[in-house]
Formats: sequence, C-alpha cells, structure tokens
Amino acid sequence: MANILERNKKIKAPQKTMQEHAQDALYREVWEDVNNEKTQQFLKKYGRYLIGVAIAIMIVVTGIQIGIRAHHAAKLATAENYEIALENADVNALVGISQNTSGATADLALFQAYVLDKDVKKLEDLAENGKTKEFRDLARLHMVALRGDEMDASAVAKYLDPLDTKKSPFYYTAALTVAQKYVAAGNREEAKKWIDKITEDSEAPSVIRASAETLR
Repeated sequence: MANILERNKKIKAPQKTMQEHAQDALYREVWEDVNNEKTQQFLKKYGRYLIGVAIAIMIVVTGIQIGIRAHHAAKLATAENYEIALENADVNALVGISQNTSGATADLALFQAYVLDKDVKKLEDLAENGKTKEFRDLARLHMVALRGDEMDASAVAKYLDPLDTKKSPFYYTAALTVAQKYVAAGNREEAKKWIDKITEDSEAPSVIRASAETLR
C-alpha cells in the first residue's frame, strides 16, 4: 500500500498539447475581445455622462479650493483692518468692520467702537442684535452698569434674564448684580434667592461667592 502511494506522488500532471495551448490562447483572445467590446459599448452609451460628472467634480473641487483661499485672505484682511482701526482709534472704520463681517469679529469691532466713543446706541445695538451670545450678554451687563439706577430690581432681573443660564459666560456675574440690586432695594427675601443661587453652587468662582456672602 505504501509503495502505491509513493508511486502516485511521483506521477506528474499531464502536459497540455500544442492544440490545447492554442485553444486556451483563443479563449483568452475571445474573452478580451468581448470585454473590450462591452467596455466600448459602455463608454459609448455613458461616456458623455462620465465626462460631465468628472468636469463637475473638478469644478466643485476647484471652487472649494478658491473659496478656502478667499475666506482665509478675507480673514487676514479683516484682522489687519481691525488692528489699523484700533491703532488709529477710528470709530467709523470699526463700525464698518462690524457691519461687513460676521460672528465675534463683528461684535468685537462694535464693542470696541463703543469703548472709544461711549455711544450708548452702539451698546444697545450690540445687546439686542449682537452676532454672538457672549457679546450680547456683555453688552447687557454694561447697560445695567450705565442705567441700573433708572431701573428697579425686578426690571434689572428681567433685563438680565438671557444671562440666567450657565451657557452664558457671565452667569454668575449677572446673578450677583441682581442680588446687589435687590439688597439695595431692601428686598432681602428676593436677594436671598439670588445669593443662595451663587453660594450653594460649587462651580461658582470663589471671588463671586465671597462677594455674595457679604450681601447676607
């Protein structure tokens, strides 16, 4: 039995004849021709669409690249214009930047214009129409500092209500401002609510918490 297996291992696979090799070559040639013909038919049928898609992709990619460069250039130009306006204390230029840009850049320019000329209308505009919550809230705090004496405590609390959320970076400052207003008005009950809101909050800044404690 072992001898038979050993002999079987030594048996070589039969070699193809010339005719079989020629037949295989013919099959390959026919297969390539069929594939080439199918490819040509596909290209003939859909070629214009493929070209259109390729051109569209090129246009989109090129447009994106141009847009990125233009956006970057515009940002640099705005930053340069802002620095020049600030250096020259040019209120009109700062107002122009605020009107022709977006986001925090526009708000910063308008706030800086207010700082330079103390035009309260600019601050009011920022408080109502600022592009970013941070600057809207900041403007409201400044408005209370300017006109708080003309408002009673409830009016101040209502005006600062948009800041009564931890999404505002001035949440604790606004709460302390309202508490101070109620203390000044002699309304200890309402004042305590705002004081407790600060002192019982572990996230409250230590300076503001200490200031709130002094109001008790």
